[in-house]
Amino acid sequence: MEASANRPAPAGGLSYTGDPGTFDEVFTPDGNVRPLYAGLLAEMDAGRLGEIQAEMQVELAERGVEFGPPHSRAPFGVDAFPRIFPAGLWADLEKGLTQRVKALNAFLDDVYTNRRVVEAGVLPARILDEAMHYEPLMEKVDLPVVAQVAGPDLVRGADGEFSVLEDNLRTPSGLAYASVGRPVLEKAYAGAGLDPRPYESTFDLLGRAIRAADPSGQGDPSAALLTDGPISSAWFEHQELGRRLGIPLVSPGDLHPTGGVLMADVDGGQREIRVLYNRSSTERLTLPGDRLTPVGELLAGPMLAGNLAVVNSFGTGVADDKAVHCYVDELISFYLDEEPLLTNAKSYDLGNPEHREMVLARLDEVVVKPRWTFGGQDIVIGPRTPADQLEKLASAIRRSPERFIAQEMVMLSTHPTIFGGTLSPRHIDLRPYVLTIGNEVQVAPEALTRFARNAGEMIVSSARGGGAKDTWILGT
Repeated sequence: MEASANRPAPAGGLSYTGDPGTFDEVFTPDGNVRPLYAGLLAEMDAGRLGEIQAEMQVELAERGVEFGPPHSRAPFGVDAFPRIFPAGLWADLEKGLTQRVKALNAFLDDVYTNRRVVEAGVLPARILDEAMHYEPLMEKVDLPVVAQVAGPDLVRGADGEFSVLEDNLRTPSGLAYASVGRPVLEKAYAGAGLDPRPYESTFDLLGRAIRAADPSGQGDPSAALLTDGPISSAWFEHQELGRRLGIPLVSPGDLHPTGGVLMADVDGGQREIRVLYNRSSTERLTLPGDRLTPVGELLAGPMLAGNLAVVNSFGTGVADDKAVHCYVDELISFYLDEEPLLTNAKSYDLGNPEHREMVLARLDEVVVKPRWTFGGQDIVIGPRTPADQLEKLASAIRRSPERFIAQEMVMLSTHPTIFGGTLSPRHIDLRPYVLTIGNEVQVAPEALTRFARNAGEMIVSSARGGGAKDTWILGT
């Protein structure tokens, strides 16, 4: 008799109990193993799982793969049960991701020039007027505002379909963390007969995107990565990116604008920097009243002179605004004259009175997010929130509706994850990386799968204690 979704299912000597009402990536609702994972599960048993997990964490610790601020930095947590994507499914996602990023970059260019999207009535003017991350200085810079690196967050609902929760166009992180466990896992599961795509070309694509941003158009600029240094939670990633890209790491104290050119202290001397890959926590050039931020004081002159490009451009945060996210399906239709291939999770702009009243009547059914936060901060999951807290939220929405959006609840898919040497379901999402290289858009051959730390938890952010899975994309 086949196991049901709420009864243990055999997995190489292990047992596993799935969560009813969710799409499990490895087991079908009747408890059978999906064919994609059969070879991998055949390689697993309870004894080996604990050994593989321990071996991988030791190697990551030896390599200094850490995450978090200095006072609480810890080895980056990678689960030893990888997630697998067949080539056909990945190809479909690539098409949708490419379309989406093309439309969002067209939107960014329009926002800082003609604003056709507002004139056509596709996006309410109030959203741009309220946008926290709008960068007025970019109106004067003779370079397009571009998100060369996008890291949208995808989720898979109970029906098995993918949708986008957020677009992450400012400084999406995780690219260097996405495949740190691959060397150990490929060796451990060599008998599974799987051949995941090599991830190394991701850094080649990123390097091409940086070079293509050269404001001179010559394509071989002197580049550097701007970092906050060891105080950054992603300090390991910054160092790894610098090493793989072959570019120096610089902090604001290393930069010196001179005569419309940006110079940097590098290797005991000074070097002109033409492209700056911004991985610092600074996302603004200006403050209210057109005052320059400390970083703006360093970069504004060379940018206005046409001698410096920044990857990603300052000002891309406009497209990260969660209120804009509510309209991305319409932006795709407007800029590309195409139907969206990969749609939003159903989202509601609470600045719209009709949407607001509908959401207020259903607060116990939807997810409410502040417009300008990230990393899972201050999200309210209606079905899991006490009534008195929902009443307070309703009051906050009525006072300042422009500060919030809402989304229909998506039961994130689950994936078996190793805890205590056995398998337990954890909710997951997916962060692919989409690179814009001049006029070309490519999806990297790697992605970061994140899982929630606690059983039943729906927020998977690393900042909230979530871990990661290696993502194996099959086929060429």
